[in-house]
Amino acid sequence: MAARRTFSNWLTNKYLLIIRNEENFAEKTTLSFNYARLLLLLSIAFLIILGIAVYLVTLALDQWLDPRHTQMVVNRQVVELTMKIDSLEQEVKNKNIYFENVRKIIAGEEIGQPQEDYPEAEIKTSELSETLQPIDSQFRASFEESELSDVTALPITVSSSTYEFRDLYLFSPIDGYDVTAGFDPKTNHFGIDIVAKEDEPIRSVADGVVIMSSWTLDGGYIIAIQHSGNLISVYKHNSELFKNVGNFVVAGEVIATIGNTGELTSGPHLHLELWHEGNPVNPHEYIAL
Repeated sequence: MAARRTFSNWLTNKYLLIIRNEENFAEKTTLSFNYARLLLLLSIAFLIILGIAVYLVTLALDQWLDPRHTQMVVNRQVVELTMKIDSLEQEVKNKNIYFENVRKIIAGEEIGQPQEDYPEAEIKTSELSETLQPIDSQFRASFEESELSDVTALPITVSSSTYEFRDLYLFSPIDGYDVTAGFDPKTNHFGIDIVAKEDEPIRSVADGVVIMSSWTLDGGYIIAIQHSGNLISVYKHNSELFKNVGNFVVAGEVIATIGNTGELTSGPHLHLELWHEGNPVNPHEYIAL
């Protein structure tokens, strides 16, 4: 009983803390307290500090202290990068199929049905399409949804029945030579033949990006350029090609030389084709030769 009374007295006994000036011992302030009140205040302060520490460890500092948080962030980034890679792979696959179809069409080869993961544009019919072979209709369809028009836009206006080009300036690929075979889609001649001396330079008719630069059995060395406004120019029977697929060219830049390559040729000349939105147009009407 004496021990309990002694502890109780120790807790409840009041004490007075006097703070004095060191120089003249003048009383500045006094504090009255007991150990019970002091222990209560210390306990409350401890709980507050403990709560703040728990909050910082579990939430605010979690990304530095919890290794699981770092792993979750890494896993999330891996998933995002994997999805981006899958999208890029699909886009590259689609572009490869597109360019392969372009190569086959220009070369006069047959192409198969479009794959399910690479939807082709629907084939548009017109008066001109009735005279074209199925491969040429497929050619038009493959270009109608083309997205390779990042270069300077050509101001082209197209009517529903005829093709009208306003303010479209095309360079002559060759200067000072005669056209020996004109544009005649009824005989499947979708361009014009320009006679010139062998190894004469051939120039691009407009700014664009090379989408084909290869050899075919019928056309020999062929180069095709995608221009703004879904306009494509094709140059056949060349002796040498100076540009590769993906190269950017400017109007009037030399891209090849006149040749006599391929089976469908009877002498050094350039076979020039223009395709707008998948439809062949007469180059002689828009280029001053």
